[in-house]
Amino acid sequence: MGVRQGKGNDGQASEEKKLARLGFVIGQFDKEISSSMEKAATEFAKSRGALVQEKIHVPGVFDMQLAIKKLLLNKEIDAVVLLGAVIKGRTKHDEVIVRTTASTAVQLSLEFNKPVTLGVIGPDATEKDAEQRKEEYAERAVYSAIELTRKLRR
Repeated sequence: MGVRQGKGNDGQASEEKKLARLGFVIGQFDKEISSSMEKAATEFAKSRGALVQEKIHVPGVFDMQLAIKKLLLNKEIDAVVLLGAVIKGRTKHDEVIVRTTASTAVQLSLEFNKPVTLGVIGPDATEKDAEQRKEEYAERAVYSAIELTRKLRR
């Protein structure tokens, strides 16, 4: 029996050609920045043929950990993208927040064998820095999630 053109024996797309299915965790402490990042990330994902399966909004970047884990447990999600900004204050609090979140993201990525990409502006970023970097950071995080998903499927 023949195989339809462009299809494998089971009619399914090859693993490498499947669309990346993404989950977003968005820290909303600086809501104007994070909303712009969410929009840029969503549009970029769509332009690259990726599906945004689920979005979880959390109060701030430090609150992302459980939301990351929830998305990683979802078998319909291939990678998780973190979006948000941590603006520098008078103390080193911004450094603690970003380092802790990045460290947890790495640990969870390794635990679940799925990419977790960091589209978080900071530490040591001013409001002006965040405004200038928001689209770039969002798009880079989505790009990394898509590429890592594709490469890990091989």
